[in-house]
Amino acid sequence: MTNKALTEMSLEELWRLFPIRLEAPDPDWRRWYEDERWHLLEIIREPCKISHIGSTAVQTIWAKPTVDILIELEDRSALQHVSECLSRNGYLCMSATDTRIVYNKGYTPAGFAERVFHLHLRLFGDNDELYFRDYLLTHPDIAQAYERLKLSLWKQYEYDLDSYTEAKTDFIRLYTELARKEFKDKYQRVKS
Repeated sequence: MTNKALTEMSLEELWRLFPIRLEAPDPDWRRWYEDERWHLLEIIREPCKISHIGSTAVQTIWAKPTVDILIELEDRSALQHVSECLSRNGYLCMSATDTRIVYNKGYTPAGFAERVFHLHLRLFGDNDELYFRDYLLTHPDIAQAYERLKLSLWKQYEYDLDSYTEAKTDFIRLYTELARKEFKDKYQRVKS
């Protein structure tokens, strides 16, 4: 434990404090998502689409006990407005570009809180994670292969989230592309 604020820690210190850990599927993850979704709807006050993404949304495979949530917004102005709203409500901005912002909740100077969330703010249609999630849900053999991949990388990269993520990239990219072909325009927004 350190006396430093999270914003003052180096990447290596953060990785030590928040190592990768994988857990067996937990039915509570869906409830965590639903609880957080309702909380977000109360504070955002902006037209958006909120979706449960990541391995905790698959519910048949081991996952980091971190609920990933995709928030799709109409335009950059809405993206900025929601970003400011999340900052005012205790979420910690981890990275930001003009069209993608990531917030965390559940990280403390003492380690992980009981519930941990990653919020991915995007513009409508920037949603590859939905396709990948649905591919894993409809192809249990691929979900199990993804689980095996993650378990094989876990201890090797326990304190290096970037390398762990990078080692999964080709797998995710391949099955996202297959999902886009299979599901066509399932998540593309039709302009009114």
